[in-house]
Amino acid sequence: MKAVAALKGKISITDIDRASPLPGHILIRTEYSAISPGTELSFLRRASDQQVILGYSAVGIVEELGENVTGVKIGQRVACYGAPYVKHAEWLTVPSNLTAIVPEHVRSEEAAFAGLGAIAIHALRTADIRFGETAVIVGLGLLGQIICQIASAAAFGVIGLDLAANRAGLLKRHGVKHAYDNQKVMEEQLLQITGGHGADCILLCAGGPGEELINQSLHWIRDKGKIVIVGDLSTAFSRNLMFGKEAQVLISRAGGPGRYDAGYEKENHDYPIGHVRWTEGRNIGEYIRLLSDNRISILPLITNVYPMERAQEAYANYENSHDVMGTLLKYEN
Repeated sequence: MKAVAALKGKISITDIDRASPLPGHILIRTEYSAISPGTELSFLRRASDQQVILGYSAVGIVEELGENVTGVKIGQRVACYGAPYVKHAEWLTVPSNLTAIVPEHVRSEEAAFAGLGAIAIHALRTADIRFGETAVIVGLGLLGQIICQIASAAAFGVIGLDLAANRAGLLKRHGVKHAYDNQKVMEEQLLQITGGHGADCILLCAGGPGEELINQSLHWIRDKGKIVIVGDLSTAFSRNLMFGKEAQVLISRAGGPGRYDAGYEKENHDYPIGHVRWTEGRNIGEYIRLLSDNRISILPLITNVYPMERAQEAYANYENSHDVMGTLLKYEN
């Protein structure tokens, strides 16, 4: 079968074997897979000398069930997340823990972003934000936009910041009125918005050197507030600023508990809900529920849809234009 590969920073279409599903796994015929502009483009810039199959978020039709799979039927459409099982490939063999059934009225194009949806949800859970509290989301790319929509759907106070006016404008069109492309203006209005206390948490969806941004964030939060690093950001910051507010600086790792645990993923052993309420699989399901209930909308964030064979063009488009947001690869098999 065909898959999208990267070698030394170059994209190509390669042939890989199609595996039969292991116990607890399901075979999925891919409809769409979503490009992650943060993770995947960062990987390409690092230019690995070993060929790697890209991708981690997709949607497709269940074609075969491995042993001991329950709750899923052949012919159902499912969203799925998590490399190395989910990738830009015509067929996927995925642990059922890493899937969620997609209702008929939910569009495949939106369900394909389930991986980014789970990452966004886990970032908000890491922030442990509560009803009535306010979050500032810095970096309004695809992931930042999804986080803002979910936070708004949960009735949190949401403030978005990005230096690109078109990204702030896109967030405003989604109904988030406090979206800024000017940091100074945001700072001037922050205390008024938060009753003079500062934000309860800052979620940093930007990448690159982080010291200046984290130090600025320490000024924006209230006493004992939190900063959650979501993007690929370096983590140098002022101890004195952190000490002054007894702030917490946290890392949000992927889509939730279970990620990188072979027992949960490869062996498909779920965590008891009484011990782990929100696993990465349950976060995938929650993203699909938000779509199903029309609490969030991803279609306006989808800039381009390319046939898988044009993957090289799809990735290059991110480098050539700052207006690109979400990109899907489509499969005709």
